[in-house]
Amino acid sequence: MNQAAPIRGGRLPDGLQTFDIGHADYTALIDADNAFWALVRKDEMDNVLDDGALERDWRAKRDDFAREMDMLRFHLKPSAVYFNPTERCNLDCSYCYIPQKMRRTGEHMSRDKLMDAMVRLDEYFSRTMPPERKPQIIFHGAEPLLNKDAMFEAIDAYSDRFRFGVQTNATLLDDAAVEFLTSRGCGIGLSLDAPKPEVADRSRKRWTGDGVFASTVDAIRRLKGYAGFNVICTMNRENLGQLTEMVEFLHAEEVPACMLNVVRCTQPGGQGAWAEDQAVSRAYLAALDRTHQLYRETGRKLVVANFVNILISILAPTARRLMCDISPCGGGRSFFALAPDGSLFPCSEFIGLPAFAGGNLFTDRVEDVLDSPAFKLVTGRKVEDIKACSTCPVRHFCGSPCPAEAHEANGGMDKIGAYCGFYLDQAQYAFRLIADGIAEDYMWDGWDDGTETAFAFGC
Repeated sequence: MNQAAPIRGGRLPDGLQTFDIGHADYTALIDADNAFWALVRKDEMDNVLDDGALERDWRAKRDDFAREMDMLRFHLKPSAVYFNPTERCNLDCSYCYIPQKMRRTGEHMSRDKLMDAMVRLDEYFSRTMPPERKPQIIFHGAEPLLNKDAMFEAIDAYSDRFRFGVQTNATLLDDAAVEFLTSRGCGIGLSLDAPKPEVADRSRKRWTGDGVFASTVDAIRRLKGYAGFNVICTMNRENLGQLTEMVEFLHAEEVPACMLNVVRCTQPGGQGAWAEDQAVSRAYLAALDRTHQLYRETGRKLVVANFVNILISILAPTARRLMCDISPCGGGRSFFALAPDGSLFPCSEFIGLPAFAGGNLFTDRVEDVLDSPAFKLVTGRKVEDIKACSTCPVRHFCGSPCPAEAHEANGGMDKIGAYCGFYLDQAQYAFRLIADGIAEDYMWDGWDDGTETAFAFGC
């Protein structure tokens, strides 16, 4: 599934690559090994290269950049857990990465087991993280609110030790649940795929076939004014024509942030919902353009968090928040996933793939699980080992996601994922925004607090 995208650019003798960003005036020079880049006017390229100042400054900083990327890629320790308190879900979404049988009849973690898991996770993080930093637990699913009582008890019991978030389909997010989660500062992620029920309900529906658009929109409106919530829209062949209207809808509802995520092709349902790169890129970039227009018209942003992460990966690589677009990805390195039976996986995307269980929280040390062959298969996946990626100038602004998808849809960890061309288009678009001086318009206010400029050519 998917083919490697043709790279537009050429390699320079000194180790820099040119990368055509599709801009009328600028092209990029990139050292793909350490994510260094500079934007150079096309009519000044020869002068810049002949002058040698850029090359001298780049070489002076090259080792520092390499050390930063090495730390980011190979020396992180987990600081988050995707905690699945149940395998069950009250929905039967067509593209779900959790197998249908598991969602219908799967295991439900008992209250005692859930609290035991919290004890063990607390013990692990007390060994690996400084006391002033709180690790994060994201209750995930399937549908975590099916196990609401035990989950809420854990949040109250460990609020001084962890930061908490919940990713939910919103059907069980009643007033009491909203009050509980918001009063405790929990992050809340909802899922909605289109601004119209006739589209949104095609892929997100109950086991009876009934859609859930109305209940999700009701939850969005009850969360209005709460800064800690976002909406995930999964881009698939059913809703691409609705993406621009979708961001208009979310902006009108005053949603602070959203994610426009490609559907993952790990399971057959996801593979069936896949759309070609060109179609995804066209719809996605048009939606991003519209968010910018809305910001200019109203002064209020709808932050598309997954795209902002790409911008940050370019502007300040080590400040990125999400870890899907780096190689190796964050699975098993900056986070891991816990299944209801205690099995540990590199990421929730692998929960439907038993071969990727590296051990069990209730019987094994987490440190040993992180070092298991199952985890190392994921944490050892590097773009340098993927033929199509090894010479790509944007390989560290992409990461060739997703390893679960590459393994299941394309046949191995040394294969690309399902959206090579899309990620290339996204990187070009990000560089164009930087060239035009408008990247900040897309980003969280204060995103760069605590960062410092390491290189600024021509400023």
